[in-house]
Amino acid sequence: MRILGIETSCDETAAAVVEDGVRILSSVVASQLDTHGKYGGVVPELASREHLRAIVPVVREALQRAGSTYGDLAAVAATEGPGLVGSLLVGLTFAKGLCFARGLPLIAVNHLEGHIHAVMLEARQRGEEIRFPALALVVSGGHTHLYEIKEPGSYRLLGRTRDDAAGEAYDKVAKLLGFSYPGGPVIDQLARYGNPEAVRFTRARMKGNPLDFSFSGLKTAVLRWFEKRDMEAEVRARRELLRHNPRPSIEDWLAVTPRETLDLLASFQATVIDELLRRAAASAGQIGARSMIISGGVACNAGLREAARSAHLSVPVYFPTPGLSTDNAAMIAAAAFPKYRRGEFAGFDVKARANLALA
Repeated sequence: MRILGIETSCDETAAAVVEDGVRILSSVVASQLDTHGKYGGVVPELASREHLRAIVPVVREALQRAGSTYGDLAAVAATEGPGLVGSLLVGLTFAKGLCFARGLPLIAVNHLEGHIHAVMLEARQRGEEIRFPALALVVSGGHTHLYEIKEPGSYRLLGRTRDDAAGEAYDKVAKLLGFSYPGGPVIDQLARYGNPEAVRFTRARMKGNPLDFSFSGLKTAVLRWFEKRDMEAEVRARRELLRHNPRPSIEDWLAVTPRETLDLLASFQATVIDELLRRAAASAGQIGARSMIISGGVACNAGLREAARSAHLSVPVYFPTPGLSTDNAAMIAAAAFPKYRRGEFAGFDVKARANLALA
């Protein structure tokens, strides 16, 4: 049984064919990095236009790589939300048209559930079974959520960010300091060259739900650190580097980044990771979790992965491989298989929902 997955929630146009919920026959992602990089973040209208240009060739390539035709498909799955509504509309509308023309069932998938299923998919490929109840930390540029998974398909929200998502904080700090977009990979690479204890940042204390996150205070603290120092020449040098070389190497960045700034980046990253893992561990203990899932784009972060391995958490921790951490359509197709078996099909009146909740 093959399902075609389509993902267009933000700035990646993706399509994939997954067989029997386990075997990825193809996974194609068209990046918009060159379009948005010059602006230091995603421009929603430009993202929608790029999806319109890419959706047909991306789906066609996914089918070709999978050695499949439309006649081989059991269903088409597309992201319903959350995300940028214009971007979501492109993928969802294309999926509707395809299903109408070919008489295929349509499956609407929550983007956050897709990130969780990316981990479950790879666990099944290894012959492993994630034990429930499980704690899921979904952390990306747009989301920082903690969920209890009582059993597959059953979610309870435990905590979420009250302001910036963790990945968003990375991007804003990188932009402030003159680094490229997206900021997470750059800061992650440079942080290993700095002292993570050089700059002491205050940890967020949440009133109400202690499992909620807040990264706006940390972002503001970095801004204050920046304002107290004469960094204009340093930032100007990095922006000049980007003007001549849109994709600098780590050596290029090190040449225009003094030790004090490297210490700042290392301390910033250490604080973000501590906030994430501290609340994840507390949540896991609270629900009696038997395993922990960490997924989303920030799950690519090498510092986060190393910290989770060395934290001696009381439960096994599962990360997706880097290719399935960032937005992709294989995770959407994987999340669609249980829905297919339960007969949870969407009508053609299903709408793109920018703020769709998982629980």
